[in-house]
Amino acid sequence: MTDETRDVGGIGREEALALLAPERRGELRERAHETTLRCVERRFDFCAIINARSGRCTENCKWCAQSAHWKTGCESYGWVGAEACVKAAKEAEANGADRIGIVTSGRGLSPSDVDDVCAALRAMRNAADIGLCASLGLLSEPDLIKLRDAGLQRIHCNLETSPSLFPSLCSTHSVAEKLATLRAAKKLGFQICCGGIIGMGETDEQLVEFAFALKEIAPDSIPVNVLHPIPGTPLAERGILDPERVVDSVALLRLVNPSTPLRFAGGRRDMTDETAAKCIYVGMSAGIAGPLLTTPGADFDDDRELAVRAGYTVRKSQNMI
Repeated sequence: MTDETRDVGGIGREEALALLAPERRGELRERAHETTLRCVERRFDFCAIINARSGRCTENCKWCAQSAHWKTGCESYGWVGAEACVKAAKEAEANGADRIGIVTSGRGLSPSDVDDVCAALRAMRNAADIGLCASLGLLSEPDLIKLRDAGLQRIHCNLETSPSLFPSLCSTHSVAEKLATLRAAKKLGFQICCGGIIGMGETDEQLVEFAFALKEIAPDSIPVNVLHPIPGTPLAERGILDPERVVDSVALLRLVNPSTPLRFAGGRRDMTDETAAKCIYVGMSAGIAGPLLTTPGADFDDDRELAVRAGYTVRKSQNMI
């Protein structure tokens, strides 16, 4: 059996690449839809996030408004505190979110930062009936143990793109460092949220590479961001990705990762509802809604309605009960 051999997911690398040919678009999408119906749980779950520390990041990620290397006018502030995190958790629960993620800018956390996040997690756990996730950069095993003991259930750390493209987009940390954080988190029993951004110049071959790199990680959730070009960043002139390429990318990710939730993330507000509905048809089965980091997020009610139309059940907001 070779790397190209079909597995339970039904597709190998060569076939995945071939399906991205324009003349096979219909086949790609229909196969992705059939895989979705066969393999994906018919429940559409939502996450919310709180931007708990913004800007002044030391890393030079070319897509990111929060990097101190670029002049973007991004709002900068320090740790928001446990009270703000609790407020966000309660609001997310009221909106029907299944979990909320604490997100901090920067390469990682200092020891005192870890203590602050742990205090917030304990307060959130006591105040709201909602799952707890965090995106905190690169983390050591001792830090992960503290966070787990404080109630954190899921770690978010994106690959961002294919391993071959990543070094041209960020040179201050590596894919290997991201994988070390993810492996440590898995070892300690965390759920894993790992995805990336499409529309940063990846070729068809690199899109396939990215999809299979995620398959190897086997995350519990794959957030699919679409680049929203930020003025002042090196990717500012790339423009919004063609909607048809967005749909094809989601379809490919679904075929390679047949049962993993694919999650609307950044860039959702740049899509029409028609494009979003096509994405759900070919495999998107979860979402992040509400305010994001430096861009507006999807509306809970809009995406909840699209999901219900597609045959998914959803957690209702308190306003709907």
